[in-house]
Amino acid sequence: MLKTIIVIAAVIAVAIAALFIYAATRPDSFSIQRSATIKAGPERIFGFIDDFREWTKWSPYEQVDADLKRSYSGAEHGVGAVYSWSGKKIGDGRMEILESDAPSRIVIKLDFMSPFEAHNIAQFTLSPKGDATEVTWEMHGPSSFFSKVAGVFFNIDKIVGKDFEAGLNNLKAAAEQGEGK
Repeated sequence: MLKTIIVIAAVIAVAIAALFIYAATRPDSFSIQRSATIKAGPERIFGFIDDFREWTKWSPYEQVDADLKRSYSGAEHGVGAVYSWSGKKIGDGRMEILESDAPSRIVIKLDFMSPFEAHNIAQFTLSPKGDATEVTWEMHGPSSFFSKVAGVFFNIDKIVGKDFEAGLNNLKAAAEQGEGK
């Protein structure tokens, strides 16, 4: 019996070591990107992204937590605009617009404090396509060792990408229906 327990413990230890070694070989950074074509000009769409108060109309994360507490500071929109949130389901975080090149590009510093800490960059690129605009939402940043281990079991691109797709669909609906800015 003791010999069996030792063999099982050794197999588990080797499996865990192999998992950690494999995770360590994963990339040190990640990038997630999705795009959608919206039948509206980039000037119209830009206002939904450049003003954090407009995000309640399209961001998929705004509806996750009914008790979400939001605060806005800094500039009203554009460079220096800050949006902080705190919620039981969605955790705590902060976004700040670092670059705002109307109507084509917005770069946002994205900091998560809980339930896990992460510091990433989100970027929105708006490219005119005839009477429509192609909007690309990208997020990239460093991959911590914990992220690398989690990535062995979960496809982060698929999980977050699904949220980006939902957000872009919401943005499309808002911009095409004439809501907001």
